[in-house]
Amino acid sequence: MNAIFSRRSVRQFLDKEIEQEKIVQILKAAMQAPSAYNQQAWEFVVVSGRENLEKLKKFSPYTMPLNTATLAVVVVCPKDTLKVPGMWEQDLGAATQNLMLEACDIGLGSVWLGVAPEQDRIEFLQKLYDLPENKVPYAVVALGYPTQQDANKFVDRYDETKITYVK
Repeated sequence: MNAIFSRRSVRQFLDKEIEQEKIVQILKAAMQAPSAYNQQAWEFVVVSGRENLEKLKKFSPYTMPLNTATLAVVVVCPKDTLKVPGMWEQDLGAATQNLMLEACDIGLGSVWLGVAPEQDRIEFLQKLYDLPENKVPYAVVALGYPTQQDANKFVDRYDETKITYVK
């Protein structure tokens, strides 16, 4: 589980396409996430190609990493399939984290670009990808091969002052 300790937000990527088997691997990891009542409330829009990534950049003013990313994954909630409607954000958060950890583990860099709960971002992505109202974009993950070899490096974030033990 070194990826937990070494994953960083990577914002600069090489101009190198990600192999299809790696794309499948990160999506498999995302789908292994825990979910409320095992509802597996997730779908994914995989975006590649410079023209498509340029269109995607317009969903938010904070999309600079898409300038050099060679792939993006839009994490989407199919709200009409929910067994536990109040838990979809947690489910998709876990799936997004799994996706990013696997990306790190296989030599890729990634950064989470927030969508939900910003309604203007949600609506932009729904329109861009012709998603019906019940398909709610949650996050965009920009992916690629990092420009820096040590982009995914360990940084110790352990802070004992943030822990309370109850005995």
